[in-house]
Order: sequence, then C-alpha cells, then structure tokens
Amino acid sequence: MPGGDETFTDTVSHLRRLFAEGHVLIGVCASGILIRALGPVLADKEDEPPVLAVAVDGSAVVPLVGGHHGANDMARTLARLFDVSPAITTAGDLRWGLALDEPPAGWRVANPVAAKTIMAALVEDKPVALRVEAGDVGWITTRGAPFVTTPAVLTVRVTDRAAAISDQTLVLHPPTLALGVGCERGVPPSALASHVFLTLARQGLSPQSVAVVASLDVKADEPAVLALADTLAVPARFFSAVELEALTPRLSHPSATVFQAVSCHGVAEAAALAAAGRDAVLAVEKQRGDRVTCAVARASGAIDPLQVGRAQGRLHVVGIGPGAAAWRTPAASAAIAESRHVVGYGLYLDLLGCAAHGKVRHDSPLGAETDRVHTALDLAASGETVALVCSGDAGFYALASLVFEQMARVDRADWNRVAVEVTPGVSAMQAAAARVGAPLGHDFCVLSLSDLLTPWPVIQGRLEAAAAADFVVALYNPVSRRRRDQLVRARDILLAHRAPDTPVVLARNLGRIGEHLSFIRLETLTPDQADMVTVILIGNSESRRVTLGRREWVYTPRGYG
Repeated sequence: MPGGDETFTDTVSHLRRLFAEGHVLIGVCASGILIRALGPVLADKEDEPPVLAVAVDGSAVVPLVGGHHGANDMARTLARLFDVSPAITTAGDLRWGLALDEPPAGWRVANPVAAKTIMAALVEDKPVALRVEAGDVGWITTRGAPFVTTPAVLTVRVTDRAAAISDQTLVLHPPTLALGVGCERGVPPSALASHVFLTLARQGLSPQSVAVVASLDVKADEPAVLALADTLAVPARFFSAVELEALTPRLSHPSATVFQAVSCHGVAEAAALAAAGRDAVLAVEKQRGDRVTCAVARASGAIDPLQVGRAQGRLHVVGIGPGAAAWRTPAASAAIAESRHVVGYGLYLDLLGCAAHGKVRHDSPLGAETDRVHTALDLAASGETVALVCSGDAGFYALASLVFEQMARVDRADWNRVAVEVTPGVSAMQAAAARVGAPLGHDFCVLSLSDLLTPWPVIQGRLEAAAAADFVVALYNPVSRRRRDQLVRARDILLAHRAPDTPVVLARNLGRIGEHLSFIRLETLTPDQADMVTVILIGNSESRRVTLGRREWVYTPRGYG
C-alpha cells in the first residue's frame, strides 16, 4: 500500500522470506492464507518465529505458529486491545496459563524435550514436584498448576548450578548470576573464555544462568569481553571506575595495584556485584588466570541486564537513499530500528516517516554537520545506540567521513570505544541513473561543485581531467543561492572535450514529493535549471539519448565489442 515501509507483489514469496529471516508475522487476513503460504517451509518448531492471523474486523486473534515462542502472549495482548478472547489452543496455556518451555526473558530451558512431558502431566493432574534452588518462581507458582513439594517421578528443578538432565526432570536456569571480568588489553578472546568456563565448571555453576558480563568502562571495546558476552548470548555492560570504587568495602580482594592502574580497587568482583544488585553476594571470589580475572555474584532474583551499567555505545551512520522507503535498504532500516536515538538534518529525519516513531529525535539545520556528528558520538559514548542519518549514501559527500575525521582529530577515549558501523544507501546518482536508463553504464566519476570545503582550482583541475578522460560525470551540489557560476564553468570545460548535443540528465527531489527529471543537451545547461537538491548526469562521447516506444532513455554502452 502507498506509504508502507516495503512494497511487494508476490505475497507468498514475501511471507516465506520474512519467515525464513525470523520476523514475527501478524497477518490481517484469513488464517488459511498464512497456512497455505508457510506450510511448505515449516520445519523446526524450536526455531520458528511467531505467526498470528487477525480477522479484518478484529473479532478473532489466532496464534498459528510459535505459540510457546511468543505467539500466545502476542495473541493475548492483541485480544485485549480488540476486547475479544484469543484463540489459543495449546493445552497447558488453556488449563493453567503456563508454558514451561517459554519462561520469562533471561531464563534458559536446559532440556526443552522434558517440558512437553511435564506439561502433559500437569494437564492430566499428575503429581509434579517443584524444586527451587535459586530465583523467583512466581511466574510458575501463581498460575495455580498442581505442583507438589514432596518427591515425585516428574520434577521441575530451578537452579543456577550445573545439573544433570533427563526426560523426567525439567531443568530451568534463572538469570541470577552476574559474571564480572577483567583482562589486559589485547588478550585473546579464547584466553578469557577458557578461564571463565573453567571457573564456572569448577564451581559447579551453569553458564546458562549467567545473565550479564560486566566490566570496567575502559573495556567497552575490548574484543575478548565482547566475544565472551556473545558466546554466552547475554549483554555486556560496563561501569565507571567511580561506580566500582564505591563497592570496595564488599570486595574480598581489594588491590592497591589495580587502583593505581584503573582508579578502583577491583574490577571483576566489583563489576559482578554492581551488576547483580544491592542484595547480591559473591558466589565466586576473584579467580586469576593468565592476564585475565573473573568473579561471580549471585542475585536473589532475576537480573535484568539492560537495567544495569551501560552497553558499549553503537553509532550507525546510515544512508537512507534519496528518500522513498522503497529505496531504503533492509540494512538501513534495521540499523534505524535498532537505534534509540536518530540524529540528522530535519528533512532527512522527516523522510524516515514511521521508521522514526518512538525514537528520540535530534535534528539540526544545514551547516551544522560537525555539531550533528558530535551529538551522535556523545550519545553513543554514553552507551546509547544511535543512528546518524544521511540522505543517499553516508559515504558520498555525507557524514561518514566527518565522523572518522572528528574521531581522529579530537581523539577522545570514550568516542574511540564506540562501535561505529557505516550502512550504505542508494546514492542520488544511482537513483537518477535508474530512473532514466543506464547513463553510468561505463566508467564514470563523481564531483561536487561546492567550494565550501574544496578550493575551486582543485575542482577545476578534476573537471578538466574527467573531461579529457571522457568519463561520464555526475555533479553534486551544482548550484546554490550564492554560487551560480561554477556550473557554467563546468559546462564549458566539458564542452571543450565533447559534443554540444551530449545528453544531460537533471534529477531533482528524487524519491520525494516534487520529483522532476529532464533531458537536455550539454550546450543548453544553465544554473537556473538546478539547485542543491539536483544531481546532474552528463554523458560521455558514447552516451546515447533514445526514444523507445513512448519512453525516452539515456544510456552509455558498456564499451565491449
């Protein structure tokens, strides 16, 4: 539909692609449409995303796939909005509102196969023992399921310790352990991981109950720490030296040597305690390895890792294309969706439309590019995930180069710890070329006529070289209100090397309201035909302007015989 984030014509293929990529699917349509579309690609119920069908009038909400992977909960939420009953059919949910194989966030199921046996027994009112060794099990006990406190053949064991599993014992690991780590700069990730897993094994603790990897903020970009968090599939969170120093009275091994190095008396123990909360106790005191240390703190309840410390900040420098959502790459959309903050020129943020909904917006006027970059880096350095938004491609006359220039020039330690990722976009010249045919079909070059940052003699020299080499030329920033003569000079330089009737394409406001394309001859190119939102494509000696049927096109032959 017009204005949608993505358009498609083959619905079945589109649904199958989204399903294969793991996207939640909510179809406002008949259940049969989704069933027929996805039936051939259903394979592993443990690894499939939720799929729901919602009646067009909101009278029915049906979880079709992934009931115990979020679909049932989503169905309940939607049903409350529509004031209807969700069409949930899984037995455990219907009888007790309980899904032991879908515990709260952070919990891990050691042996999902046993969950089916346990749930079947509960539905049939057979005795199941509940053995709680760690964590808050209110999400289990408040549902009314008939657990017994005496030994039984079937058992649910809740523990943060390593546990043997069987078909008759369901082992649930609550997120009660915070893993604090320290290491020397540049230590191999394998060294830290080996030390941690060996320590957990010796202490009889389950890695599946580790809720967070915590350390000092100067380690926010340490590959070994980040790799360990990835291996454990938990967030990495970081604390300042001041925050860790406040925990010195609770440390078992405060170190003056550590204080001299990083301004706090301990890293591993203090980080573990800071992440686990005020009531936490050290389950494992600091364990030293070769250039690495670790410690474990145990919390009385579940640890929410997103509420402790700070993440490594992430800065996505995103090119969103000319403006139309259809020309925005999936990677760009994903980067924006992941970000809490969006920073950019107001017009570009407006072009995001619904993709910017719910984001903290930081807009600034033209000419404030350096301030914009500083804002984005400051936010990311505080642990936020930020999208610095550019039109076209972020690396073409946009902010990607300015980000690295400012990072190199200012050389701030907290900026340098930020994870920076540049996401490419469709450039204006690519969009213009696609609209009119294939004018960039052979060698081409790109030049900006703005002399605000590049002296005109340099621009002129490059124009003369491009003209002499017979490149197709794309011109950015051709005309501004105060700068009118550079385009005339560029035209004359090119006319000295190619014919007056060389095809020229003027593309204005590509992908936006007011888009306009025109074809002219090089000899007729004047400043009043362009502005700062116009990109100009100028053919070479081989470029052709042709009429095919009722359409006019420009192309440049590939040049091969």
